[in-house]
This record gives sequence, C-alpha cells and structure tokens, in this order.
Amino acid sequence: MPTLPLLRGGLLFAALLAAQAQAANLVVCSEASPEGFDIVQYTAATTADATAETLFERLVAFAPGSTEIVPALAESWEIADDGLSYTFTLRKGVKFHANKDFTPSRAFNADDVLWSFQRQLDPVHPRHKLSLRGFPYAEAMGLAQLIERVEKLDEHRVRFVLKHPEAPFLANLAMGFASIYSAEYANHLLAAGTPERLNNVPIGTGPFIFERYAKDAQVRFRGNPDYWGGAPKVERLILAITPEPNVRQQRLKAGDCQIALYPRPVDIPALKADPQLQVLELDSLLTAYIGINTRHPPLDDVRVRQALNLAFDKTAYIRAQYGEGNATPAVAPYPATLWGHDETLQDWPHDPERARQLLAEAGHADGFALSIWTRPGGGPTNPNPGIGAQMLQADLAAIGIRSDIRVFEWGELIKRAKNGEHDLVFMGWAGDNGDPDNFLTPNLSCAAAESGENQAGWCDKAFDALITQARREPEQSKRAVLYRQALAIFHEQTPWIALAHPKQFAALRKGVEGFVLSPMGSNNFSRVNVP
Repeated sequence: MPTLPLLRGGLLFAALLAAQAQAANLVVCSEASPEGFDIVQYTAATTADATAETLFERLVAFAPGSTEIVPALAESWEIADDGLSYTFTLRKGVKFHANKDFTPSRAFNADDVLWSFQRQLDPVHPRHKLSLRGFPYAEAMGLAQLIERVEKLDEHRVRFVLKHPEAPFLANLAMGFASIYSAEYANHLLAAGTPERLNNVPIGTGPFIFERYAKDAQVRFRGNPDYWGGAPKVERLILAITPEPNVRQQRLKAGDCQIALYPRPVDIPALKADPQLQVLELDSLLTAYIGINTRHPPLDDVRVRQALNLAFDKTAYIRAQYGEGNATPAVAPYPATLWGHDETLQDWPHDPERARQLLAEAGHADGFALSIWTRPGGGPTNPNPGIGAQMLQADLAAIGIRSDIRVFEWGELIKRAKNGEHDLVFMGWAGDNGDPDNFLTPNLSCAAAESGENQAGWCDKAFDALITQARREPEQSKRAVLYRQALAIFHEQTPWIALAHPKQFAALRKGVEGFVLSPMGSNNFSRVNVP
C-alpha cells in the first residue's frame, strides 16, 4: 500500500487533520485501508475497526479490554441444557442509521437478525450470491453445517437451533462476521438495483455513522446521537490511513492525530520518553506467522516445510522486528497464555545443516525457487515487513533456496493469498473471541483450506477431526487435551513458520481518555474523549 503523497496534497491533508483535531474530533492514524464496509465478506483487523467497531453491532459483545461476553443488541439469552439451542431476547427501540437516500421506517427487530444470518447460511437467499468475496468466517467455521435454523419467535426474540453442540458458539456471535444489518435497507438497495451500496454506503446501529471514504486517505464518521449505549463523546471520528509507522509517529507528535495505532516496538522507549505522549501496551492474543502454501510442490513435502523452519533464524528475526521483551517466540498457532497450549512442544532450532539434509532427502539438494509475499508499511504482527522478508530470503539462500520478494498492498495481498497464488506469505492473526478454536478453525481447518482463508491450503484429516471434536466438547479440560493433540500434529507437519506472539501497543496524545486496548487486537473508539 503506497504512503500518502507528501507534496501539496499531503500538506493540505495534514492541515485538514490539524483543523479537525482542534474541533474536538478524534483523529486516529491507522495502518491500512479497509477492504470494504460489508464486514461479513472480510477478515482483516483494519476492516473490522472501520466497520464492526464503529458501524455495526452483534447480539453480544466483549467487555472493553477483556474476553468477557456481555449483552449488546440482545439484552439476555438462554442456552438449552443440551447445548442445541440459544434463545435471545432483543433490545427494544434500537435505531438504525439513516443517510440521504434511506431513512428506516422501524427499529431493529428479529427480522434483521434472521436476514443477517440467513444471507450467509442459505445459498438461495437473494443476497447470498451477491457477495464478491463470499463469507470467509461463515465458510471457514462451517456455520452452514452447524446451524440447523434461525427462528423468529416474535418481534424481539430469536432462537438459533444447532445440529450439534458447539462450545465457542456464544463467543463466536460476538465476532464481526455476526454483525446485524438492516434487512429493510438491504431490501431497499436490492429493489433499487444498487446492492453494492451495502459494501460502499453501510448502515448499522453502532456508535458512529458512516460519512465518506477517500481510498488510501481517510474514513470519516460522525457520532450517532441516537446510539442506545449513549452518544460518543467526540463529534467525528476520522481514520487517517497511514501505512508507514514512522509517519504515524510523526503525525502523532505534530498533533495531526490523537491516537497512533501500532507503533513499532523498537520506537516504544522514545515514545514513552515524550512528555506529550502516553503509551498503552497489552499482552494480546496475537500471532505472527509465515504461511507455507502446501498446494505448491515441493512445499507439499513435510521435509521441505521442516527445512524452512530449521533454516530461519527466528531469534534474530524477533530481535530485529520487536526489540527486547516485546514478543515471545511462537511454537504453536496461539500464545501460551491461552488455555490448551502444550508446554512440552519444542521450537524448531536454527539448524541450516539439518535443513540442507532434509532438502537432500526430499530430492532438492540443489535447492529450488519460490516467492516470498509481504506488505508495505507495518502493523503489530509485522512491524517492518521489508526487513523481515529480506532476513527470510537470506536464510533460505544459505540452504540453496532462491527466492524473490513481492510486495502487495494489504487488501490485494489478502485477496491473492486467498486464491493460493503465493508460496510463502507473512501473515498475522488476532484472536477474535479468546477461544483456542478461533486460531485453529478459521486458519487451519479443512473447511478453511477449501474457502481459501487457510493460507497454507493445509488439510490434515487427523488434525481436523481433533479440533472438530474439541468444538463439540462442553468441558474445557477435555477440550484442552484435544487441542494439545492437535498442536502436536501442527508442529510436526509445519504448515507455517510460526514466528512470534507480539505485544500490542498504541501511542496517544496526553489528555486522551477512554481508549482501551483489546486482547483481540480490535480498536473501539466509542468511549474516547479528547481534550
């Protein structure tokens, strides 16, 4: 993703941001452009920040800064003893947003819940095939195979009936893909022949109302005065899209923005020393990894994948990317702080000699060629993409593997990786709900391999059976045993080079209050107040 122009247009943009900041609006320097505004089509955290955390809401939510599930559009819920049905009582009087072309005639009700889920689950639903990107979470998590039906009991009660118990189901409903849309607005757009406006001109019930989007520049929202949870304390929210961490830091120091997301860990000491700034940090549910495309020979050979893990000097990579104490080495898909982790797993050592031996055993003593994909700019799981890709390239060259580095804008990278065009791709994942399943099923299941969300394209039947069984097991202790067995398979089969579990950081101007880091890596600004 190119950085914003720094000539006349950039100066005008900076002046505009400064003027907006003086008007007690909140300007946030964010890392990348949203892929779109129809959140159910996308998985990137930047897209969720611009949609699920601003415009839309779910039946349930996570309490700020935690994984505790709290009421949202549903005031309460009941779970059947057999775990096969979930009945939600909906909040009354919740208003949908309006825009110049549409004014809702009614408040949120059960019809909106049914529309929002049936659109993703029912292939004959009039909006199902209109999704350009499919429904990645619903597909990767096999929701159509889980949910028997969604029933409207009355205007303010709905029931989800499942085909089998699913331990993380309630937590899953707090994720962005479970956002509730206005069925009335969607039908209005379909009748008008403009269904694409659901992705371009979004309407929800959230604390902010969409105003406009200038691609690769900014997203503008205004506070929702009718928000059921209380109007935001800022008049407007502006996401100033700033891919380069250095530029985000400069704009923060200049007062062009009040919050700069994802500063580089190596810059944290200097930011903490600035008397005009404050720094927030959190041990988040983040994983950085390199997806190995097992659909591309010779990467389909486990010996080759193990050789890649042995070749890469992870200790040097973590030191260069995150600095001292800002990340822990990753051995598995999720951090050791999450239950179900296997402490007995040993990380792959840096052993180029053993890597060369494995390549020779696999018939590639003379090496081979592959591509390394990464992004421009930087974020929490990949602070300096260029340096990281070059380090990997050098380590692979040391065992005879030739590689070229290809840099794609974030949205393009995700789209093309989903199509399986890459060999190796630097990626990251932020846990969405505090459950180990969220790291495994969306990223490594066979269903996710089929949908393209599993960048490794890896489908191991034994692994898949274990995580499926774990989802259906209600007792956490028994689920943990199953996950440890699954992690052993992951470790031996190496569909990734698991890199690190980094801390999450944000830098703020002094006086900014109410912003709380989420362990899931999301950013919600509805409670933020600026001086």
